[in-house]
This record gives sequence, C-alpha cells and structure tokens, in this order.
Amino acid sequence: MNRFKSIIAGLSEIVGPSGVLTESTDLVAYSYDGTSNWHATPDVVVLPTTTEQVAAVMQLAYDQEIPVTVRGAGTNLSGGSIPVEGGIVLCMTRMDRILDIDAANFTATVEVGVVLNKFNQALARQNLFFPPDPQSFLAATIGGCAAENSGGPYAVKYGIFKHYLLGMQIVLPGGRILNLGGKTVKNVTGYDLTLLLCGSEGTLAVITSVTLRLLPRPETRQTILAIFDEVTTAGGAVHRIRQSGLIPAKIEMIDNWIIRRIEEMSPLGLPRAAEAILLFELDGNSAAVENESREVIRLCREADAVDVRPAKDAEEAENFWAARRAGFSAIWGNSPTVLAEDVTVPTDRMAELISTIQTISRRHDVPVVMIGHAGDGNLHPCILTDKKNAEHFHRAEQVASEIFSTALALGGVISGEHGIGLEKKKFLKLAMEPGAIELLKSIKQVFDPKGLLNPGKIWEAGP
Repeated sequence: MNRFKSIIAGLSEIVGPSGVLTESTDLVAYSYDGTSNWHATPDVVVLPTTTEQVAAVMQLAYDQEIPVTVRGAGTNLSGGSIPVEGGIVLCMTRMDRILDIDAANFTATVEVGVVLNKFNQALARQNLFFPPDPQSFLAATIGGCAAENSGGPYAVKYGIFKHYLLGMQIVLPGGRILNLGGKTVKNVTGYDLTLLLCGSEGTLAVITSVTLRLLPRPETRQTILAIFDEVTTAGGAVHRIRQSGLIPAKIEMIDNWIIRRIEEMSPLGLPRAAEAILLFELDGNSAAVENESREVIRLCREADAVDVRPAKDAEEAENFWAARRAGFSAIWGNSPTVLAEDVTVPTDRMAELISTIQTISRRHDVPVVMIGHAGDGNLHPCILTDKKNAEHFHRAEQVASEIFSTALALGGVISGEHGIGLEKKKFLKLAMEPGAIELLKSIKQVFDPKGLLNPGKIWEAGP
C-alpha cells in the first residue's frame, strides 16, 4: 500500500493531480474497449499532455516494473487496450493538438489524441483529404489508428494508415524520446522503424505524434446503391467490378439483418426486402465520376442486381453512408455479446467466403451477421451470442475458429484491420510460421526488455 501511494504521488507530480485517476468508477471506465467479452481493471489511469510527461511516466513505470497499457478512445475491436495485467492505463486523449498543416507540401503533424473527425474537418477547410477512415472516426484517435494500422471504406482505392505515415515521435519503455522518419514521401534511411511501429498495437513504444501525407480533396463524389437478392451474388458483383479495372473509392456491403435493424431504429429508406446491398462511392473529376458511375451501374445489373440507383443528392448519399456507419451499433444493440470478427480474402474468393460462413452459421445454429469493406475483400462477420450462456458461447467460438480457418484456406488473413490483441492471439499460430512468431517476440524483447508495454497481447505466453 505504501508503494502504491508513493507511485501515485510520483505520477501526480509528473502530470498533475487532475491527470491521475484512481476512483473505482473511473477505473471501470478504462477496463474495456470496443469488444464486448473482455475487461480488466487498471490500478491507475494517467492522462499526460506532453511527450515529456509521457517519458517521465514511462521511466517511473520502467524503474518500478509496472505494466503500462496505452489507450486512445477505446474504439478498437480486438481487446488491444484492455489492461489485462493491471498497472497503468496511459490515456493519450489530452494530447489533442494539430501541430501543423503544411498545405504546400501536403503533410500534417498531429498529436495522437486528435480525433480523426476533427482532423478531417480541419483539412476540409484547406481543401485537403486524409483517406484512412475507420467507421469509428467520430471518436477514434490518430494514435489508435496508427497503433492498429487502421483502414476503412476508402482502403479499396486509397490504401490504409501506413500508406500515409511519414514520421512519428515515440517514447521507449525506459523513457527515451526518439523522432523517426520525416516529412518526405521518399525516405530509405535505414530500417523503416516508423512502419514497424505502425500496427504494433501499443506493444513496442508509446507514439506521441505523427507526421502524415495528405491528398487534395476530390472534386466530385457520387454514391450508388445496388440491391441484391443473395449475399453471395453481391460478393460476386464486387469481384466483377474490380476485375473490370474500375477502382471505386468505396465498396461496402450490408446484409438483410442489418438493413432491417437500421430501418427499425431510424428509418433511412433502405430496402427492407434486400438480402444485401452494396454501396459504392466514386470520386475524382466530374467527367470521370460520371463515366465510372455509369459503368458501375451496368456491371451491377450484369451481376444480377435487383435494382441499382445513384443517390439523387448529397442528403440521400449521406443517409446511405449513415446507415453503413450505424451497422455495428445495430448489431451491438441486438445481442448481449458480439464477436465482431475481421477477415480478409482476395476479392475473387469473397463469394466463396460468404457462402461458407452461411454454412458454418447454419451448422452450429449461431447467427452470423455480415458487414464489411467488400471492395478489398475485408469482411466483418459478427457472431451473435451471449457469454452468460456457456453452451451457446462455446458454439459461437467454434464458429469464429472455422471462419478464420476458412479465410486462411482461401488465401486470406485472420485480421484485415482490427489487429490481433486478445481476441485472436490463440489463432496467430495458424496464420504465421513459428519462426516468424519467434521473430516478433525477439523484436518485442529489443524494444521492451522487461515486457511492460501492453503485456498479454498478440501471442500467447510460452511455457
């Protein structure tokens, strides 16, 4: 107890008393993230406002051998920000300054607590664009996006977070501050440590700011809604469009279960009878968008779409995309426990993936709702269950396991954007060779020799 009081006093001296939370109600708020079946309570929550404060906290934790779990908004879906070994939750949300927007060089430098939506609003005022757009962008922080290498609907055309990451400032577990990368698009100076840390899920270092590449804001956007009477037919249509050479900015899929739930909660005019809908966004100059829109409509009709129609105006387009963003809310609001999975396959195997998931769902008598970034083969099968019903939850876990095995058998991966975290670490050995996993552990040892930073994540402990 005396040691704990001493540590709290030391943390308060570093960040100020208002930046240290120890009340039980506060600690519970930081005991979970976007996953619905994991939680663990920290001993203390620390909210720094500067890199120097982060460095001092990390040095104290290193000296006292206290686990540290870094956290942003907690919207992640793999258990990555859950403090499974207690200790300190280092919440970065107060480091929320946009340090620089360099429109002349199409770069920006921001602290990691900046909310993605706030960043995009600031960029829009200068006619700039940052494509990575996870569906939690209204709350998700830049640091969380970097730690998870976030994607989102725009990934099909524009890529994911790592494609826009130029540099970063980090704090190592012992408290040392380092600046990596820079502001140039081309940089092959030594090993690319910046990209190594992108997607490392907070296990190697604490990122405090990032420098990002920007794009000019597209001149025109057009949304198209395509309705299908089979989910697998929708999956086939996606591959037909990709095979044609067209690259829409977004291709998103929603199944009938989600369509009906959204219309029950907040009617947006979605076709309730559709087994699946695809949402497309085309962007660029006006002439190109007009031509590509016509081609998407033609290809969807050839792929047996029941109906295809462009949004009549910006308001209707926003309603369609609001429905897509509401998908996960609809899912969580209708099931006590949700296993929100995340697999990616080559787009020509998407229809086969969907069909197999439907078979798995029926065989185990466990509902699986499907939503996802269909344009890049990234599907989110959401398994509806109840952790309090042990027998049903066990069947749900079997469903998840078979979905991962299916994705791998189809040449895919067990995570496209959610990361491994806690949810999938027991499956990592199916997705990576033993030698590769040992290499991951060796890298972890170099960065974090005491194993204090976000322990218990990505791989299972050895003997």
